[in-house]
Amino acid sequence: MKVLVVGSGGREHALAWKLAKSPRVAKVYVAPGNAGTALDPALANVAFESVPALVEFAHRESIRLTVVGPEGPLAEGIVDAFRAAGLAIFGPTQAAARLESSKQFAKAFMQRHGIPTAPWGSFDDAHEAHRWIDARTGPVVVKADGLAAGKGVVVAADAAEAHAAVDAMLSGSAAGSAGARVVVEDRLDGEEASFIVMADGVHVLPLASSQDHKRLGDADLGPNTGGMGAYSPAPVVTPAVHARIMREVIQPAVAGMAAERMPYTGFLYAGVMIDAAGNPRVLEFNCRLGDPETQPIVVRLASDLVTLVEHATAGTLDAIEAEWDRRAALTVVLAAAGYPGAPRKGDVISGLDAAAAHPDVVVFHAGTVQDGALVRTSGGRVLGVTAIGDSIRQAQRAAYAAVASIHFDGMQYRSDIGHRALARRG
Repeated sequence: MKVLVVGSGGREHALAWKLAKSPRVAKVYVAPGNAGTALDPALANVAFESVPALVEFAHRESIRLTVVGPEGPLAEGIVDAFRAAGLAIFGPTQAAARLESSKQFAKAFMQRHGIPTAPWGSFDDAHEAHRWIDARTGPVVVKADGLAAGKGVVVAADAAEAHAAVDAMLSGSAAGSAGARVVVEDRLDGEEASFIVMADGVHVLPLASSQDHKRLGDADLGPNTGGMGAYSPAPVVTPAVHARIMREVIQPAVAGMAAERMPYTGFLYAGVMIDAAGNPRVLEFNCRLGDPETQPIVVRLASDLVTLVEHATAGTLDAIEAEWDRRAALTVVLAAAGYPGAPRKGDVISGLDAAAAHPDVVVFHAGTVQDGALVRTSGGRVLGVTAIGDSIRQAQRAAYAAVASIHFDGMQYRSDIGHRALARRG
């Protein structure tokens, strides 16, 4: 069978890599893909001109299954278009994808269905937002309402920074049209985890737990990014916490979407803050796999991903379980000079073959492009060096050993991915 993956980042390379391992798959197409997907003989890149063009391509090539990676096409309605054309596709509809494409919609949805989250307000008027901030007794977080590629969030250190973020977003200069409305909420304390499931509209299949590192610098300092690294499993998600998240967050969300006549099919990501007492509260919902969380998750997945997705699209997720490698996996993101503000493009990348030669290491491409025999940077997050090992520490050592083989001018990365897990385990 032929499979199509929509997207161009590290998440999509990882998905395509895993889907291609199924013995039932002859070819995986990636639209538009990157240099890594172009270099893999099991994969093939396809130009992504428009959703109608992809529908035509899927019909012409007899694509049996399409998996959508990024949030943009989901918000544009790619799932609706493929389904209308009679094509199997895994992802939420445009209406259901509002859980991510509108922070205001998500917060109001959580409020309606009793899903724990921080107190919040939604504003398109800066004066009202400033009044709300001034009335709070603790620190706040300012979020652009719309899609901002993981960078429309300011975790304000004080009220002055929060006021500045509101002004920057509502003026249109900080987050573009995504910031025409802002959501301001109380900052939650605790440890954040990424809780990702597959949903078929009714049933839910949880994936392995993971934890992202959002800040650019070591020790969780610096500006927010789309993610500088991740690992799986996340020790903070104990069996008791796992059960609570399923009971208090995931199941009410899927049931709530069905009750509101927007049955949710696809990957559902809950960014959850877990406090010292083990209480989970939702920071955000994403309507797709996280990036870079996807990379360590798929490396640990022992099941055939094609089979899991087929059950999800058929509404039979309750008939299957996912199997996992008991080892841990860890991903270190290598980012371009200038990221996350204005990343530089065009720098030549060297050492990719040497890095991939390390045992138990896979190098997933994100912001890369082929230039003849060369591979160059083409985006903010360039590569995700992923390793698996008997422990988080072993996976960390293997990943950083491979990172040392890679070079491009201005390359930046964190040297402490996995530090929270290591601190927990001593």
